Amino acid sequence: MKKAKFWLMVVLISLLASLMITNSAIAAIENSTRTLTVTGVGIKKIATTITQIEISVEIQDKSATKTQQEMARRTNSVLDFLRSRKVEQLQTKGIRLEPNYQYNNNKREMVGYIGTNAVSFRTTPEQLGTILDGAVNAGATSINGLSMTASEEVIISAQKKALELATIDAQQKAEVIFKTLNLKAKEVSNIQINSSAQIYNGGAPRYAMSADKVSSTTTIIGAQQDIEALVTLQISY
Repeated sequence: MKKAKFWLMVVLISLLASLMITNSAIAAIENSTRTLTVTGVGIKKIATTITQIEISVEIQDKSATKTQQEMARRTNSVLDFLRSRKVEQLQTKGIRLEPNYQYNNNKREMVGYIGTNAVSFRTTPEQLGTILDGAVNAGATSINGLSMTASEEVIISAQKKALELATIDAQQKAEVIFKTLNLKAKEVSNIQINSSAQIYNGGAPRYAMSADKVSSTTTIIGAQQDIEALVTLQISY
């Protein structure tokens, strides 16, 4: 009899423990947090006010010495002109002196030397056209690259505004979804900010170089720069 009572107690305790576990699981499911994840996009448009430009002087001659001397003479002339226009961050980007080969009857023949001296500088889009014309007249023979951007202060300010717009966009998207589904938002449980990107609208200007003196002024139009930010919100409901 005592043994039967003992096993009955064991069964009752087991059932009670099982019931408590089941009730805890149900409560956990009922109290589990559901979340909505939305991503907002913010774009702030700014004007480019700084141009970074690289130009070079290229000389060809049969003599290495003459090539080097003429390259140095023309480069100094270009540098003197650029300094007179008070360009910023003027610096040498590369100097090369190498053999010049041509192919005749499938045979490579050295016909002289090619010397190249490249320099870069910064100025405003409004001044760049006139400066490029003057640099060509002073001896520059090619443009190797051109980029446009806004000042660092303007970019930082635009990044903050883009983040603000992205956050508002994410909130508005969430409000539409909750209203449509007749749900009630509780709180923002997680925020993720993606790195802002810089997007340039409009390609770099083209500039035709020639050996003749440039008589007209080249027009350079600054590109528009878009600062884009992404903000992802997880909102519980």
